[in-house]
Amino acid sequence: MNIMRTIIIEDEEFAARRLENMIRECDSNIEIVAKLPSVKESVAWLKSNTHPDLIFLDIQLEDDLSFSIFEQVKVQSKIIFTTAFDEYAIKAFKHNSIDYLLKPISNDELCAAIEKYKNWNSEKSNFIDAEELRKLLYPQQTFRERFMVSVGDKLKTIYVADIAYFFSTAGITFVVMHSKQQYSVDFSLDNLKEMLNPKDFFRVNRQFLVGLKSIEKVVVYPKSRLKIVLNPPTDNDLFVSLEKAVEFKKWMDGE
Repeated sequence: MNIMRTIIIEDEEFAARRLENMIRECDSNIEIVAKLPSVKESVAWLKSNTHPDLIFLDIQLEDDLSFSIFEQVKVQSKIIFTTAFDEYAIKAFKHNSIDYLLKPISNDELCAAIEKYKNWNSEKSNFIDAEELRKLLYPQQTFRERFMVSVGDKLKTIYVADIAYFFSTAGITFVVMHSKQQYSVDFSLDNLKEMLNPKDFFRVNRQFLVGLKSIEKVVVYPKSRLKIVLNPPTDNDLFVSLEKAVEFKKWMDGE
């Protein structure tokens, strides 16, 4: 019997040990050749070792999202994603994904995913199309069209179509309109990112969530640094965080 070689990429030591024990319960012949906690260590390992048959991959690692691994090395292994977050499912199925398991993972779910890998056939008919998956996961997905904000002792409705960008400072989130008006809103940038259409808004760094129509130009600096000029303008220079630069370019290009 051929031994299946796997690695576990998981930044929580307890979760990695638990997953290892569950894998062995599903199939004692599976060989776990490495447990890696970060993007940096995973990339280094994959560049210097024969790729395993299967990878169990958490998404939010200690130094970045695990998707950045795929930007640095061509992963040949099939992947079972193991995560506490369901919002990455569409993106996950673009990367050799066999299954997408939400934590806490049950033994039955894990064993079923491993069996799915064993029975995997490379024929195209067995691959899941990302757009089909989107429809299955989010059949009635809708995005916010307006927000209620406070203006003095009154409430005002603002429309998403009129919003240029959001920014956060000192624990407060502000929305800036194309008309240059500015209001505070009762949502974090993380919350807003999930409420708004990702085709129209992008989280460029920890402080800014920008609308596509507010971007006047993008200036390329050495070492792939990207400076964004917005309208209305920001008080300080605005740069895309380095780990988001590739994804930002794809977003700007409509991918």
